Amino acid sequence: MDGNEVVVTGLGAITPLGGDVATTWEALLAGESGIRSLAPTGPEDTGLAGTAAGTMAVDPAATLPPVRARRLDRAQQAALVAAAEAWADAGAPEVDPDRLASAIGTGIGGVGTLLREDDVLERSGTRRVSPRTVPMLMPNAAAALISIEYGARAGSYTPVSACSSGAEAVALGARLIRAGEADLVIAGGTEAAITPITVAGFVQAQALSRHPGDPASASRPFAADRSGFVLSEGAAVLVLESAAHAAARGARVRAVLAGAGIAADAHHITAPAPDGSGQISAMRKALARAGIAPGAIGHVNAHATGTPVGDAAEARAIREVFGHAPVTAPKASLGHLFGAAGAIEAVVAVLSVEHGVVPPTRNLAGAGVDPDLGLDVVVERRDAPQPAVLSNSFGFGGQNVSLVVTGAP
Repeated sequence: MDGNEVVVTGLGAITPLGGDVATTWEALLAGESGIRSLAPTGPEDTGLAGTAAGTMAVDPAATLPPVRARRLDRAQQAALVAAAEAWADAGAPEVDPDRLASAIGTGIGGVGTLLREDDVLERSGTRRVSPRTVPMLMPNAAAALISIEYGARAGSYTPVSACSSGAEAVALGARLIRAGEADLVIAGGTEAAITPITVAGFVQAQALSRHPGDPASASRPFAADRSGFVLSEGAAVLVLESAAHAAARGARVRAVLAGAGIAADAHHITAPAPDGSGQISAMRKALARAGIAPGAIGHVNAHATGTPVGDAAEARAIREVFGHAPVTAPKASLGHLFGAAGAIEAVVAVLSVEHGVVPPTRNLAGAGVDPDLGLDVVVERRDAPQPAVLSNSFGFGGQNVSLVVTGAP
């Protein structure tokens, strides 16, 4: 293996399915759902009660010292929890601080803090607003806090690319290593944006699922009766490392981040390009960087949010690149973690390669897979070697990121 190749040596996550990687993975393989109906918790949550959403299975604040938790936005709490797990999983590596970087994507940042402190301002005036408001709401805070926590001085980066933010942070981390700017990068994504304004905005845009009944059935990627996505929250972090650095310290290599592709639709602020050109370009770039033919991909981990237009566009792009390939859609279980989605699905891709399994896509037993999509959507767990997996993340603004993960040498 090329010593400058990028390997994955640590994983961490806190999601609607579990408070760590192991519980999230086990629940995903079992076809469980992390989507639940929000309960009313007070006047400030007006409009949220009854909404199907993927709240974190474990409160990140409960895993941090109370004083510290109060000084952090929920998205920052989640990022630190996921980073701690990933760092420990990587063996708490000794690394030159000037060769260690952080890259944590987010779609919105500390929107919960922004809304709460604006309420304080309007209700009680300027003097009651927290002096920590700005550090708690700024999008780059999670990456900065992780940089401070682990002494990462090679750079602290914050891609803000809507739904592709987490995947773009992982791609950026790989670029830093391949360019020789870092030996190790703590990369991932975080989001905690289940708030009245975000839910209302997505409702008005007709983007959220309108599926009636059990909230666990609301997220329906690729289903014939899909009607929108389910908003979720959480964080995921990967420790990326040059193969040479990992070998020198005797690290366990979980997988190889063999390729990453980034492309823009340059078409519309919310709708994907009708011809799928940006998505196709991102996938082909990732495959080319990995030196892998489309036929070598075991399965595609699809972006697949459950919107009618988005799923159809991605299906066309996948058919164009792969012809016929197995596809899985983790958002059926996880919901859409927005800026963290690409990171948690990169973690899922690593685990799929490591364990030789394609996770199932739930909520397709009723109406079934939309026949117009022409996809082989995996609805039951498939145990089979997965030499390579391609993971897609596509965001508002025409932001397209694809990652290729291959097995450890």
